[in-house]
Amino acid sequence: MSTKWNAGNSDPKARGLMEGFPPGPDRIVSADAGDLSGSSFPNTRWAFSHQRELKATVNVRRGAAAASALPHKLRDDIDGLAFITMDGEAMTWGQSIDAMFTDGIVVLHRGAIVYETYRGTLGQELPHIVFSVTKSFVGLMAATLAQEGVIDPDAPVATYLPELKASAFGDASVRHVMDMTVGVKYSEAYTDPAAEVRTYGIAAGYGMPPEGYDGPRSIVEFLATLKKQGEHGQAFAYKTCNTEVLAWLVQRVTGRAMAQLLSERIWQKIGAEEDAYLIVDPTGMAACGGGMNITLRDLVRFGEMMRNRGALNGHQVVPAAVVDDIAGGARTEDFARAGYTTMTGWSYRSQWWVSHNELGAFTARGIHGQVCWIAPKAELVIARLASHPVAANGNSVLDKVSLPAYAARAAHLMG
Repeated sequence: MSTKWNAGNSDPKARGLMEGFPPGPDRIVSADAGDLSGSSFPNTRWAFSHQRELKATVNVRRGAAAASALPHKLRDDIDGLAFITMDGEAMTWGQSIDAMFTDGIVVLHRGAIVYETYRGTLGQELPHIVFSVTKSFVGLMAATLAQEGVIDPDAPVATYLPELKASAFGDASVRHVMDMTVGVKYSEAYTDPAAEVRTYGIAAGYGMPPEGYDGPRSIVEFLATLKKQGEHGQAFAYKTCNTEVLAWLVQRVTGRAMAQLLSERIWQKIGAEEDAYLIVDPTGMAACGGGMNITLRDLVRFGEMMRNRGALNGHQVVPAAVVDDIAGGARTEDFARAGYTTMTGWSYRSQWWVSHNELGAFTARGIHGQVCWIAPKAELVIARLASHPVAANGNSVLDKVSLPAYAARAAHLMG
């Protein structure tokens, strides 16, 4: 009979994963496939906080300056906050932490930490993979370069990346890529072994190629294989290949590797506490669709910078106009065609998810429960790192619990 996993019995400390020198054979988490794989739940609860021990990576340096302050005003009235999930279930904030298989969460209100907790093997100093939250960093870089006149959002992608002229992206505009409205044959169905996202994962360095694999072995190789399907600019369709095209373009026009660019433009300016790092493909190119690893406190610093229209730690890190454009969102009718019933009325702008709700909330999101949720009108940022068994970006239990929980938290703190 299969195990019914919960936050308690999947805890990597309770299971003794990777303990001992060396660990016992049944306690090893491996980069290979099989029962010991760090890609399989519940081993992910250890692996998501230890990607550097399993994959090739590159540092996003924080620099030599002191970390920016994060004042503490911890409250004792948070875990008991009650709310109703989208399925009509009564739940408390504390219960939702376990229900989401949370590894760590920080709530920042008016610039001060009011709630902070860590679970499993995650600690304050340990970077955790944020999956598609990475996309929002790439989108922010592209939007900033557009504001500076370095990139023309209306130009064809092939203007900057002639290598993709014969691909699906040859006649797509940079803006189509930024907002994921490219017509491209690419499936993001993680459970489908034939989906293009599986081939992308191998090319990007996330997974091991199966025996006999003869497909692309780098991100650049993979992108050149993608064919057009449908017309550009007609509908939002969440496809990680867009982000990798955008990241390649950003690196091409700046002459900077993504890790170097993020260090210079963001990490050093926000006063990050720890280096971040990016998974790299076999050629050393950063996997920018989901390969970033960040500590929880540095993720909430990044969110606070976005809440403050691009300013933090005495620096205007990115132009206020760029943040305003992101927070303003895109066409909701384009987003509606994707069929995300848990996100009615939302849109997608420059690799960010925009709610258009009364809080002005916009968010960076990643599978398995990663989030940086920013609600400017509530003066609130919530950063969460998690290892939920479900890999989904919408219409899942993650949204059905988390979005009502965040709204309730905002109302409580505003009140």
